[in-house]
Amino acid sequence: MKNYIIILILLGICSCKTAVEVTPELDQKLSNPEYFHESLQELTDIIVHDIFSPPVASRVYVYPCIAAYETLQQKYPEQKPLAGQLKDLKPIPAPKNETGISYPLAAVAAFLKTGETLIFSEPKMKKYREKYIQDLNKKNIPKEIIDNSFKYGDQVAAHILAWADKDNYKETRSAPKFNITEKPGEWKPTPPAYMEGIEPHWREIRPMVLNSAKQFAPAPPPAFDTKKGSDFYKLTEEVKNAVSNATEEQRAIASFWDCNPYVMNQTGHVMYASKKITPGGHWMGIAGIASKKANHDMMQSIETATMTAIALFDGFISCWDEKYRSNLIRPETVINKHIDEKWIPILQTPPFPEHTSGHSVISSAAAIVLTDLLGDNFAYEDDVEVKYGLPKRKYTSFLQASDEAAISRLYGGIHYMPAITDGVKQGKQIGNFIIKNVLIKK
Repeated sequence: MKNYIIILILLGICSCKTAVEVTPELDQKLSNPEYFHESLQELTDIIVHDIFSPPVASRVYVYPCIAAYETLQQKYPEQKPLAGQLKDLKPIPAPKNETGISYPLAAVAAFLKTGETLIFSEPKMKKYREKYIQDLNKKNIPKEIIDNSFKYGDQVAAHILAWADKDNYKETRSAPKFNITEKPGEWKPTPPAYMEGIEPHWREIRPMVLNSAKQFAPAPPPAFDTKKGSDFYKLTEEVKNAVSNATEEQRAIASFWDCNPYVMNQTGHVMYASKKITPGGHWMGIAGIASKKANHDMMQSIETATMTAIALFDGFISCWDEKYRSNLIRPETVINKHIDEKWIPILQTPPFPEHTSGHSVISSAAAIVLTDLLGDNFAYEDDVEVKYGLPKRKYTSFLQASDEAAISRLYGGIHYMPAITDGVKQGKQIGNFIIKNVLIKK
């Protein structure tokens, strides 16, 4: 009987044990923005490895960023949650017991878990997550805090992934392939791989902020006409001449903004892909560069990345809506058939219709959002492409960079000029609409 009483007393003592609390010093330590930047870079590296298309890559970026933002926002009362502002997003679950949870740590955990579910190479992200936890252990972060924070981060990730499951992405995976016709002026697959049209149903994906995919539909492209002297023929000649007369600097610009994950190399009868960052990945990299230069804390870094990702995501939906509506033939196809059969562009033509230019739309949308966050004349050095063998480039503003990204498509020989000018206008409309309708400060 005495032994039984002693056991009960011991159990009572254990049950009353106070949970480990997150001290201000520990909270500051775990709020290092590098934890987020490194996680975002890991996601980018995996996206490149898995060769996601540009539209799909934008989806892989946006949901993890939103998961991280909604988690960490709870620590910052001045920040406004995105729930209720983004399409169909409901408030994330609150932790059952806030004691022993680090919101910065939980935000990274939510980012990693959400990203892990959206990629192909899940083992790579799991390995990174394990290494991240090992590093925390080496820094003597209490195990209970790590466990509690990751458990809550995973809970938020589950909430965000359930929301993502209803964006119509899964349904489009089994949708019919794009129908290639022989009608003059309609898009045809281009060399060397002659790939089928990528993501013809992307317009059916639920936007984050836009009312619909066609909300900012641009003017239709000029009517197809191969008669010499016609407006379309002049536009085609402009592309041909831009390539023929390209300066060394223009070629460098074209190469820097190529960002084509589908570039195919051919050696004899063997064809293989070169793995490159997507255009959205390039702008997510720019967002990181800007945050570091501005000495952003973790909340500001996640905010910047999230708003950029939202602009990219809605930008691709809007752009792809027009691409498969106008279904315009690429310059390479027209020039080879009607002007010079041996002509090749500087850049390899991506596998989807021409109008509007994806780079022009998403770069302008991202630049508008970044300008709103960091100012009109935010100068920076872009080293995103260094790991892909290209030198750094300097810019005096985000809009200067987006304008260069847009015109790079003419220099590269893959877009007519209206796709660029109309695409820039379309992207700016999207960016400004997002700024107006998503409030991140109370």
